[in-house]
Amino acid sequence: MARYIGPVCKLCRRSGEKLFLKGSRCLSPKCSVERRTYPPGQHGKDAQFRRGRGSDYLLQLREKQKTRHVYGIMERQFRRYFREALRRPGLTGGNLLSILESRLDNVVYRLGWADSRNHARQMIQHGHIAVNGRRTNIPSYLVRPGDQITIREESRSRQYFKELRAYMEDRPQAPEWLSVDVNSLTGAVIRLPERRDIDLPVSEQLIVEYYSR
Repeated sequence: MARYIGPVCKLCRRSGEKLFLKGSRCLSPKCSVERRTYPPGQHGKDAQFRRGRGSDYLLQLREKQKTRHVYGIMERQFRRYFREALRRPGLTGGNLLSILESRLDNVVYRLGWADSRNHARQMIQHGHIAVNGRRTNIPSYLVRPGDQITIREESRSRQYFKELRAYMEDRPQAPEWLSVDVNSLTGAVIRLPERRDIDLPVSEQLIVEYYSR
């Protein structure tokens, strides 16, 4: 499975805003966006003074890249999600974000079981997560309404999962389209996410315009 393995803090600095790719570190004084407010690279400090609005194409490209980086998806897979969003009824941009939010790695992150989407992806690949009672190690698995997401019994004896309830107290609450039981460490998909449920600073219309050129 292809994935980005470079320094993720550079992605935040390139976009000019926090993408919360490193979990709690993004909320601490160690955050690279706080320490270095200019873009990465040799001429980054000069670029911050030259950065203007940019062309329409540049704005569309930046928004698409930013969304890809938030969810940790490569271009080929992201384009496939866009084609699926086109086939669904309704607004294409909203459909795209709904598909991205329905990925299992994002659901595990939204339930508060992981510090970041990268962390959630690792948990799934290591076989700690089950969907409807079946072990699932595919981070891109798309959940559906009624699906039950649980931490496998074999994994609950690990130290991280023993302390997970305490970690969850410091993490954002699960969105309305998900339900989570902190005591039993189980979650459920109530419905598919809608645009109002997604709190990302993303302009999905720019992404639609990029792929509609």
